[in-house]
Amino acid sequence: MKLGVIGGSGVYEIEGLQNVCYEAPDTPFGEPSDQYCCAELNGVELVFLPRHGRQHRIMPSEINHRANIYGFKALGVDCLISISAVGSLKESISPRDIVLPDQYYDRTKKSLEHTFFGNGVVAHVSMADPTCPSLRETMAATARDVIKKEGLPNCVHAGGTYVNMEGPQFSTRAESNVYRSHGFDVIGMTSLGEAKLCREAEICYQPMAMVTDYDCWHEEAGNVTVEMVMGHLVANTQLAKAIVIELAGQVGRERSCSCRSAMESAILTPAAAITDADRERFGLILARHADG
Repeated sequence: MKLGVIGGSGVYEIEGLQNVCYEAPDTPFGEPSDQYCCAELNGVELVFLPRHGRQHRIMPSEINHRANIYGFKALGVDCLISISAVGSLKESISPRDIVLPDQYYDRTKKSLEHTFFGNGVVAHVSMADPTCPSLRETMAATARDVIKKEGLPNCVHAGGTYVNMEGPQFSTRAESNVYRSHGFDVIGMTSLGEAKLCREAEICYQPMAMVTDYDCWHEEAGNVTVEMVMGHLVANTQLAKAIVIELAGQVGRERSCSCRSAMESAILTPAAAITDADRERFGLILARHADG
C-alpha cells in the first residue's frame, strides 16, 4: 500500500525521506496544489503534498481539492493522513493538543467543488462516518506513544466535530459562540472537501487537527491572530512530523473499515447512460463502478 500525507500550514516537507522523486500527474480537474513528493519512509512508500503549495501561496478557498485527491488516487495512494491547523471551541481542548475528528459540520459554499460527480453522472455516497475509524485508532495510539516518549503535555482527542468554515478570515465572536453552543470541537478551513472526495475515491482518510488557538470565543486568551497561530504552529509542526514518521510503520497493517467500498451502489446514473467522454473525464473515480 501507499501512504499519502497532505500537509497544512507549516508542513511543507517531511525529513528522513529516501529515494525522493517528484511527480505531477495529470488530472481531469486541473492542477493540484504542487508537485507530489514520492519517497520511502521507514520502508513504506509515501506520497506527500503541501496543501497550500511549498511557498504557502494558495488560500483555503482557492485549494483545488478535486485535483489534489485525484492526484493521490492516480499515484496509488489508498490511505491519506491530513495535517491541518485548527482553532479549539472547547476549554478542554488546548492549543498544541491533537484532535482526530470523526464528524464535520459544513459552513462552506463549495458543495460542487467537493464532489467528483455532476455534469452527466450522479452519485450519492454516505457521509455518516466521514473519516476512517481504523486509521483513527492507529493514529491515536501512535500519537500518544510519541507524546509520551518526548515527555510532552499535549493531549490526543480521538473523535470530535470539525466545523469547516470558508475563510480566509477568522470567525466573528458571534459565529464562534454559536458553534460552541452546538457542542462542536474544532474549527478549520480545509478538511471537509478532502474527506468528501476521499470517500468518493475510496481512500481511507483521517485528519490530524493540530490546535493553535481558541478561535475568538475565549476572552482571556484574546482574539485569534496570525502571530498567535504561528507561535503554536512551529511546535505543532515538529510534533506532527514525528507522528507521521512513526505512523509510516503502522498503517500498512490490515484495517477493518468500509472506506474502500464506499461507492458500491452509490452511482445512480445507469451504466448505459454513461458516455465514453464521461468515463474519460471521471477516470479512476468511475473505473471500478461504471459497469455496475
